[in-house]
Amino acid sequence: MVTQRKIEANRLNARASTGPKTKLGKSRAKRNARRHGLSIPIFSDPNRSVEIESLALKIACEGAPPHVVELARSIASVQIDLARIRWAQHELLSREIDDPEFRPKAFDKKASYVVRELSRLMRVYGPAVVVPQPLAQFAEHVLHWKPQGAEKLVHIVSDLAPKLGALDRYERRALSRRKFAIRALDSARTKATALGSIP
Repeated sequence: MVTQRKIEANRLNARASTGPKTKLGKSRAKRNARRHGLSIPIFSDPNRSVEIESLALKIACEGAPPHVVELARSIASVQIDLARIRWAQHELLSREIDDPEFRPKAFDKKASYVVRELSRLMRVYGPAVVVPQPLAQFAEHVLHWKPQGAEKLVHIVSDLAPKLGALDRYERRALSRRKFAIRALDSARTKATALGSIP
């Protein structure tokens, strides 16, 4: 039996989880599904459809029966999809690597902590405050440090791990679809060869 207290708690939780309230939150939520466009069906893009058809005809070979061409089309669509996923991964990483002002998220948090701490010291002791040497060195390091080379790449991959993980899931699904599509095409070709319809 559900108690009145539980019902009230559920109602309170429901009110708290009905989505963003501010304009900024609403505009961000609007763009959630449009991050990389990989959830959009590939056939909805006319340019991609032409690419798929061209690749499917190459895979199926000349003179293939219509059902074999259709199976080749499914392989081609997945292959083009894989190219889109890999392009999205490349764009995500290269945008951060090419950014000369890149700073890891963890260091931005530390920098905001340092600024808050220095502001607090100035409020308490006035503008002529003498900042302790260790804090001054730490502040200098945190506020002006920018990673380079391999260290920068490590921080980029760490910061982008959730987005790269999502793209990796898209890629794994596409690879699985391609594997099954290739098996279906091989099976159809074997049957067609046995029946003599493919030379």
